[in-house]
Amino acid sequence: HDIGHNGVTHVWKTDNTIGLLVGNFLTGIGMGWWKRSHNVHHVVCNSIEHDPDIQHMPIFAVTPEIFGRFFSTYHQRWIETDAAARFLVSYQHWLFYPIMAFARFNLYAQAWLLLLSDEYVHNKKWEMAASTGFVVWLSALVAYIPVGSWGNWERLLYLVVSHNVAGLLHVQICLSHFTMETYHGVPYKGEEDEWFRMQLATTMNIDCPAWLDWFHIGLQFQIEHHLWPRLPRHNLRYASKLVQEFCKEHGVRYYMPKWVDAQVELVAHMKETAIKARDLKKGDAGFYESPIWEGLNAQAEVTTASSAPARHLPINRGPSRGEVAAKGRVQEAWPGAP
Repeated sequence: HDIGHNGVTHVWKTDNTIGLLVGNFLTGIGMGWWKRSHNVHHVVCNSIEHDPDIQHMPIFAVTPEIFGRFFSTYHQRWIETDAAARFLVSYQHWLFYPIMAFARFNLYAQAWLLLLSDEYVHNKKWEMAASTGFVVWLSALVAYIPVGSWGNWERLLYLVVSHNVAGLLHVQICLSHFTMETYHGVPYKGEEDEWFRMQLATTMNIDCPAWLDWFHIGLQFQIEHHLWPRLPRHNLRYASKLVQEFCKEHGVRYYMPKWVDAQVELVAHMKETAIKARDLKKGDAGFYESPIWEGLNAQAEVTTASSAPARHLPINRGPSRGEVAAKGRVQEAWPGAP
């Protein structure tokens, strides 16, 4: 993670070389894919149309505003709430942890899909070689594990359990954003959604004692990381104190629940969206619509007819920042918003 942000040596060529070793070769995570996805996430954190880190249909929906149909600028395709999505999202609060236990395999797949595509990837040949090396050494490791009466099932069990443990990392990442504010389009339209306020509204920290920093590996300070992506993790706790003081001085909400409380909030939030997914009705366009989706598109039609040319409208025009503020916690995060 830190290497991908060029936050270890701060020398691009050096960090990129180290990334091939610790990313592609040792962990199977493609640095090219990771940078491509993660950098977009930082710039438009929790944007429904633009942030790939919250675009997990048909499995998860972090907000009912995702229901319906929208165009993902990252994946360059339409994302629709079809019958499969409606069914799976309806039970996402039950599926979340089991899926996180196997999420690592998805990262391997995403890395290879990019490497095998026509997309430009810096040092693509070196990335493919390093990623192939990961497959080779992991396969060799599993093949040489001594087995007992279960035979190869023991090797498979090792592979599954080791990746299940890695799922804790994916849970930690999801905690940082899934329950926070979302929005349509892009931010940075004014003082109410400038860089600092947007990152504070869409990101949470995890409150933990310093002796547990080894467990969270710096990911518990996502607010500070989003404000300064290249800040070394050993400075994040100190930076957190400075940001909290600044937020208190300027009346900006700084959210930092305990680890267990954040888990409870996450499951409750996903359950709330799941219940709403069960109420979706199939629309004329062939995908499932919600009252929110219908309202947003009705608003877009009115705007198109009365003011701006259609080519200047987002593909699925959402509510303004003031309208999103009515949703809940954003009133606290963005004081003074209309």
